[in-house]
Amino acid sequence: MATGHALLAVGGAFLAAGVLARLGARIGLPTIPLFMLAGFLFGPNTPGLSLVDDPGEMSVLAGLGLVFLLFYLGLEFSLDDLVAGGKKLVGAGIGYLVLNIGGGLAFGFALGWGTREALVIAGAIGISSSAIVTKLLLETRRMNNPESRLIMGIIVIEDIFLALYLALLQPVLSGADDFTAALADFGKAFAFLLVLAALARWGGRLVSKLFGSADDELLTVCFVGVAVLGAALAEEVGVSDAIGAFMVGMMLGGSKVAPRIHKLVLPLRDAFGALFFFIFGLSIDPRAVGTVVVPVLVAVALTLVLNLAAGAFAAKLHAYDRQQGVNIGLTVLTRGEFSLVLATMATAAGLDARVAPFVAGYVLLLAIIGPLAVIRSEWLTRRLLPVNVRRQR
Repeated sequence: MATGHALLAVGGAFLAAGVLARLGARIGLPTIPLFMLAGFLFGPNTPGLSLVDDPGEMSVLAGLGLVFLLFYLGLEFSLDDLVAGGKKLVGAGIGYLVLNIGGGLAFGFALGWGTREALVIAGAIGISSSAIVTKLLLETRRMNNPESRLIMGIIVIEDIFLALYLALLQPVLSGADDFTAALADFGKAFAFLLVLAALARWGGRLVSKLFGSADDELLTVCFVGVAVLGAALAEEVGVSDAIGAFMVGMMLGGSKVAPRIHKLVLPLRDAFGALFFFIFGLSIDPRAVGTVVVPVLVAVALTLVLNLAAGAFAAKLHAYDRQQGVNIGLTVLTRGEFSLVLATMATAAGLDARVAPFVAGYVLLLAIIGPLAVIRSEWLTRRLLPVNVRRQR
């Protein structure tokens, strides 16, 4: 892509996403699906003006959007909170994964597309979007709600699981039959996760010394470099770049410069986060999605039921009320970046051609339903659970 064309595409993406989201905000719509809709409308798969012919040409910008969204989430989350959550938090996270991964796997086998396809579908259905969940908590100003800490803990457990899942799934999709090589890849990924966790737990004092500059410009350059480098290293060793960025955020979140980084990263998070969702919208092809409409609708209905059940289970473990249980289930309803990674892996591995459009339609529909459901969670609780609900604060 020529420089002029690239600048036109990026500028047009920002402007289209911003204008459409502003119009939607006037009638109470969340920005996430509107950013995606802007990408869909100005992408190569719809008639009219196309800003980008190949969405892959903007993959680096999409990656930066994911890095900053997850880096910010890491800043907000304390590993001490995760440890303090103890068995209840682990139980809530495992319960969520068992319900959603198990349900997704059963659904995948019921489709009859193949065993490897079922494993991909299980992951796509079972893991929520860390990026969208983070954005939802911020947009709805629920970050300080008691259940939001639990939601963030579930996300962390999900991200740890997806790192292991990717490490195990890659040799299966590639048809590898060398168990030793597959085990070595898994061990490498797991060791990297342990190193990141140790740095996040005990590296705060060292980070404070390294990043103790009084100059905001230098501090910004340094934390951006560390966040992107951490994500890249994670990707290179077979761990999700998302969890790499998250762990770096946790590491910096335990330092004395965390409040300054928190303030400086906000514009980067908002700008590149909008690009992430816009670029995802570019990749949606309505013609391909139309062939798998029925499986998509069934999967969405299944996910809604499983998530509400998981939310109720997590709320019961932590003695939360029904409203908070519904908040948990609906906030982690959306699917996104991980599902798309799996769809890409399925295409590269030559799996059933219906998998990729299924995942795209499923993710898009939940990206629209999820934010709207979160905003109207209290109304939905009254409809679904018609009892007197008193929210704990």
